[in-house]
Amino acid sequence: MKVLILGSGGREHALAWKVRQSPRVSEVICAPGNGGIAEEAICVNADLKNIDAILEVANRIRPDLTVVGPELPLTLGVVDEFNRRGLRVFGPTQAAARLESSKSFAKQFMQRFKIPTAGYAVCNSAEEVKDALAHFSTPVVVKADGLAAGKSVVVAQSKEEAARVAGEMLSGKMLGSAGACVVLEEFLQGDELSFLVLSDGQRVAPLVAAQDHKRVGDGDTGPNTGGMGAYSADILLAAQMREWLLAHIARPVIEGMRAEGSEYRGILYVGLMLTPRGPMVLEFNCRFGDPETQPILMRMESDLVDAMEASIDSRVSEGDFKWSSDATACVVIASGGYPEVYEQGKKITGLSEAAKIEGVKVFHAGTSRDQSGNFYTAGGRVLGVTARARDLAMAVERAYAAVEKIHFDAMHYRKDIAARALKQKV
Repeated sequence: MKVLILGSGGREHALAWKVRQSPRVSEVICAPGNGGIAEEAICVNADLKNIDAILEVANRIRPDLTVVGPELPLTLGVVDEFNRRGLRVFGPTQAAARLESSKSFAKQFMQRFKIPTAGYAVCNSAEEVKDALAHFSTPVVVKADGLAAGKSVVVAQSKEEAARVAGEMLSGKMLGSAGACVVLEEFLQGDELSFLVLSDGQRVAPLVAAQDHKRVGDGDTGPNTGGMGAYSADILLAAQMREWLLAHIARPVIEGMRAEGSEYRGILYVGLMLTPRGPMVLEFNCRFGDPETQPILMRMESDLVDAMEASIDSRVSEGDFKWSSDATACVVIASGGYPEVYEQGKKITGLSEAAKIEGVKVFHAGTSRDQSGNFYTAGGRVLGVTARARDLAMAVERAYAAVEKIHFDAMHYRKDIAARALKQKV
């Protein structure tokens, strides 16, 4: 079969790598892809902001299955358009994807279905922000309602800062239309957890858990990013807690969406904070996470294509996945200046040396490749250096050993991926 993957980041590289392992797959095409993906799939140009452009690619390629990587095409309704034309596609519809595309919708949905989440207020004006802030203690979390590529969340240390940030979002100066409405939230403390499930609209099957590192700097300092690294290990989530999350969060979300006429198929990513009051939902994503997908898929020992088809064909079961007990760690190497202003076009060296280290796979997030096979930076997050080993300490060691082989001008990365987990283990 022929599989088309939409996207161009590290998540899509991991998807292409995993999909290609299926004995049923003869060809993988990625639109638009990147320099590294081009080594594992055929890359074709496509503007993912334009549904007609995506349909043109699909009509030309005639894939047996299309996998939607990033959130924007889902929000624009690409799954609805594919379904209308009888094309098999993995992902939720536009209505179901509101869980990610509108934070106010997600919060109000959770309230309706008694899904644990932080206290909040939805505000459409500076006046509403001012009134709502009277009910919050600091710090206050300020979120733009719409999509802003991982840059729509600010933890304000004072009410003055919260009012200023909310005002900038509402004015459109900060994030354009994504900030036309803002959500204020109580600040939650605890450990974050990424819990993903596969759904067919009725049933769910859990994937192994992962933990993302959102802040740009060591020790969780600096601004939020799309993710600077992640790890996955059995120590992250006890079986009893996994069952609780399925019973009290994942299944109620899927049942609630179905009850409201927006059946949810695809991957549901639940971003959680494990607080002293219990697990609370921070956010939903309606697709695989990035960079969590890299360490999660490196632990998967079953056929990803079979699981995706089970979602499309309404036959998801608990047995859809088989997992290695190994641990995995992913270290993101970013361009200097990311997540603010950064330069592109820096030559990357050491990739082949890094790939020789046992258990290591280097996923490309933002790279281009010239005709001579040289790689150059072409994004903020450039590489996701991912390693698998029998325990987390060894996986982290392997990932950083591979990172040290790689060089480009002004590159930076966090040096403390999974450090907290390793400390707790000692």
